[in-house]
Amino acid sequence: MKPLTVRRRRVLQLPLAAGAAAALMPWQAWAEDYPSRPIRMVVPFPAGGPTDIVARPLSKLLGEHLRQQVVVDNRGGAGGSVGATVVANAPPDGYTLLMGTVGTAAINPALYKKLAYDAVADFTPLATTASAPVAVVATPSAGINTLGELIARAKAAPNTLTYGSAGNGTPGHLAGAMFCSAAGIQMRHIPYKGSAPAVTDLLGGQIQLMFDPLQSVLPHVQSGKLKLLAVTSRQRAKAVPQTPTVAEVALPDFEMTAWWAVFAPARLPADITRRLTEEIQRVVRGPEFESALGNLGVQPLSTPLAELQKTELAKWGAAVRTAGVTLE
Repeated sequence: MKPLTVRRRRVLQLPLAAGAAAALMPWQAWAEDYPSRPIRMVVPFPAGGPTDIVARPLSKLLGEHLRQQVVVDNRGGAGGSVGATVVANAPPDGYTLLMGTVGTAAINPALYKKLAYDAVADFTPLATTASAPVAVVATPSAGINTLGELIARAKAAPNTLTYGSAGNGTPGHLAGAMFCSAAGIQMRHIPYKGSAPAVTDLLGGQIQLMFDPLQSVLPHVQSGKLKLLAVTSRQRAKAVPQTPTVAEVALPDFEMTAWWAVFAPARLPADITRRLTEEIQRVVRGPEFESALGNLGVQPLSTPLAELQKTELAKWGAAVRTAGVTLE
């Protein structure tokens, strides 16, 4: 009887083992066949803004590398939080990605009292893509030609100058708030749902100033429609070497740089994570991506994303607390 009992147990165990193997097979095949359909790249800001400028050439080239279309899906609102939340709640299958920003990944956790996503726990970090300084620009009708004139005007008449940004919690908003705090001045912040509508109002004279990543305003600076006062990077921008940094002319040690990176939902399978990371890095390091970005002040950035995010969370968290800026 004993041999029969042992044999029976083995027979019973076979379906269980087969079932476990079958359960694993779709995931293994999934990773091997990935991608088998178009991938959605969520851009958490409207079309035409600085994040869009980075996302579109990256998506095109990444699609060519993966031999599958990567479709840009603009989901603006709440400083990038709307789009980030969409990706945080998406299935971790590699078919929904986020073109994250320094705002969604490092600023928003400190800036917002309540956030619908966890910037670390809800995402799988894939790869960095690009970085750019924030530009301080003025409409010519404002009559402000230098950063010194801007500070003097704001001190003489607090809260009369207005500056726009791509939205609450964006690098432009925080750079402007910290600039005001460091300079001891007061200006009124006008948030927009993205950079493009803010630039439109700046060109029309509805607002007087703007803090925004350099690439989105540089064409208007080059055409003479906007006045570039300074950039917020540590070093002068290669695209505008004649333009001083904020640290040079007004506030020593002032530095703020915008950056972009690709994230996926948390718990992305390791094989898909590795494939996407490798392909994104290959795109970013290639000459086609740099050429596609153009000479607008944005540069390809290839550095370990998880490490960068950890450092930036600490840096921007301290910056938000120093500026005393919080949002609901």
